[in-house]
Amino acid sequence: MDEEPDLDGVLNGVGPRLRTLRKERGATLAALCEATGISVSTLSRLESGGRRPTLELLLPIARAHQVPLDELVGAPPVGDPRVRTKPIERGGQTYLPLTRQPGGLQAFKVISRRYGEEPEPRTHEGYEWLYVLSGRLRVVLGPHDLEIGPGEAVEFDTRVPHWFGPVGEAPAEFLSLFGPQGERMHVRARPKSG
Repeated sequence: MDEEPDLDGVLNGVGPRLRTLRKERGATLAALCEATGISVSTLSRLESGGRRPTLELLLPIARAHQVPLDELVGAPPVGDPRVRTKPIERGGQTYLPLTRQPGGLQAFKVISRRYGEEPEPRTHEGYEWLYVLSGRLRVVLGPHDLEIGPGEAVEFDTRVPHWFGPVGEAPAEFLSLFGPQGERMHVRARPKSG
């Protein structure tokens, strides 16, 4: 006999999970409304169980909270622990996610090919750790301009203006670890000289 999950029980558990997640993140219904485009009244009814959750409503909420949809619906964990994610190309760098779930500690293998780029230090909340696997990495951190190679690591408060890229034409490969605040938008620490 197949043990099917109780659909009503699963759906009834979504509202409390949504409320708990929003409160853990310190978000208001108004802020979540702005991030998702879902009205405050609909969000409130979802959390209280007065509105049945649909995929159309849950996907933007999962995206706004940066959690997998499975976490919102309370899906049981899967047995395969392998991380299968797609590379992200951004600004001359390839990011290979080494963690599945957004939020919490994030790990990436980064291949940096932005040779010859003028450093534009940026800041964001958080703390970052870099470990060079191959090539040479230039790290501009506040007043410091460092060059590190394989087996070397740097760690720093990301509120200090920082930038990193390869030294020379060969790409640099490195591991990057940072907390959830490290996913926020980077802001220029100084104006680009014209």
